[in-house]
Amino acid sequence: MPPQANPGSFRDPSGQIFHFDDRIFRTVNPSAAADYEFARDSGLIAELSRAGLLLAAEEVDRGILGSSAQGASYLIEHPKLAFVSYPYEWSFMALRTAAVLHLDLQLAALERGASLSDASAYNVQFIGARPTFIDVLSLRRYREGEFWDGHSQFCQQFLNPLLLRALLGVPHNSWYRGSLEGIATEELARLLPFRRKLSWNVFSQVVLQARMQDMARGKSRSELAEAKKRQLPCQSYRNMLVQLRDWIAGLEPLKRQKSTWHDYSAANTYNSEEAQAKHRFVADFVAATRPALLWDLGCNTGEYSETALQSGARQVIGFDYDQGALDQAFLRARHKELAFLPLFLDAANPSPDQGWQQSERMGLRSRATADGLIALAFEHHLAIGRNVPLGQVVGWLTGLAPAGVIEFVQKTDTTIQQMLAMRQDIFADYSEESFTAELQGRARIVRSETISAEGRRLFWYDRS
Repeated sequence: MPPQANPGSFRDPSGQIFHFDDRIFRTVNPSAAADYEFARDSGLIAELSRAGLLLAAEEVDRGILGSSAQGASYLIEHPKLAFVSYPYEWSFMALRTAAVLHLDLQLAALERGASLSDASAYNVQFIGARPTFIDVLSLRRYREGEFWDGHSQFCQQFLNPLLLRALLGVPHNSWYRGSLEGIATEELARLLPFRRKLSWNVFSQVVLQARMQDMARGKSRSELAEAKKRQLPCQSYRNMLVQLRDWIAGLEPLKRQKSTWHDYSAANTYNSEEAQAKHRFVADFVAATRPALLWDLGCNTGEYSETALQSGARQVIGFDYDQGALDQAFLRARHKELAFLPLFLDAANPSPDQGWQQSERMGLRSRATADGLIALAFEHHLAIGRNVPLGQVVGWLTGLAPAGVIEFVQKTDTTIQQMLAMRQDIFADYSEESFTAELQGRARIVRSETISAEGRRLFWYDRS
């Protein structure tokens, strides 16, 4: 196939991303050549890459892309990431880590006489739980006395979503997904109670910024042009970045109440022997299939993702709905340096194709194909919790990967009985027999095993 332009990179006048021959390329347009050469020749790009702050970038022959690189000054190749995630899928801990990475990169760049042209959170990606900056063309020569051009964008896409959870206890994910440019400062300012606004950090970064934006709407072009001439000494610029970094690094989620499943791994319906059997089953599956990319649906705090990695999976992307569990899973991945990234997912409403022409940000299924799947204690949350027909649940799960492990939870299980305690049982077709028939209609059952006293059963399927 000919080179395919990434539909999400059209906004950048400096260059464009292309996919070709399972490789990732970036063109450098003439308008960005001088800044790119400065960042390259000063050693900044190499230094940031060695430090893990910036994705590796290697100049290659422009002829690789043929006419697609016509007119470009340079062609750069980047390593291909196993999975691209978006900030509206990140946990609080992941978003905080990405924000700190962005500020650390800015501070390192400033030491070399460079700054960033923008502050888009979409320019950060994760390799496991380690963030890295991916847009080498955002680096440009620092202009003496300049203000931070990306400050407003940083607040909308990093700071404000974090404050929503830290100050109000509201997760950012759904709001952010519905507003791809982030959470507007003026909207957050209207939500904050008066006592929250008394903090100097909140006042200066939210309340004051909101007032300034409101005042700017009433100014003439000449007044705005005059304001743009203001100077900010480099040391003041640096101090602002340091102060913001230290504040963000210390933010924590507001804990108003326990999340639903945050302590599930410690207080579930399995005894230790049953849990060991479950781990062995997952380990056997992974050792036999050796998935390069495994999806763990309902990953909780990442116990079984870690088992999968220890058993031969190269990378694991976990998905869960519970914020507390996701935060713990991310901290597990960071602490143990696992090739594991836990992401927020409402499985009944996964991330869709959206943005300009519904192609700027790709939906979940469009971004990667998993080689393997584990869905443990998961299917009943869709079939019982969200009224999705059991056959559709099985069809969706088996369609995500050619091989996997799915746990079936009996209706008599304590967990399901709790789910049904306050509602009518309308699930006459929910049974192990129906589940097995649906699974056999789509794949071969390699192995099955009952792993709990309440009858929970694991099914290893293969549809190849």
